[in-house]
Amino acid sequence: MSGSLEFPGSWRPNQSSTVALYEQLRLRIIELADAGTLPVGTKLPAVRSLAGELDVAPHTVARAYKELEAAGVVATRGRNGTVVCARDDRWSALAAVAANYSAAAKAQGASFAEAVQLLAAAYDAD
Repeated sequence: MSGSLEFPGSWRPNQSSTVALYEQLRLRIIELADAGTLPVGTKLPAVRSLAGELDVAPHTVARAYKELEAAGVVATRGRNGTVVCARDDRWSALAAVAANYSAAAKAQGASFAEAVQLLAAAYDAD
């Protein structure tokens, strides 16, 4: 892996959080990829290996990877593993808007679940 970070490093999902474990992992990988801490081309740990390290079920890691792949954050290349992909300008613009929304929701005292519920309602409003 490139860089000095060995993913996942000391990060662990919060077992007592209301946010699902796969979602915590998915968000962590997005955060690190967006920050450049997990540069494009970085190979992520194998599902079973990461599951063991994080003390979660392999399905948890597999689901996070599957959703990251659907969003274009990673690409799974069979036996060659899962790697971080380049993100396009559209994604960067959406990430900036999402960061603003997140900050506004937190400033208003909204929980993560409330913020997601409001976003889902707005997304489906059309």
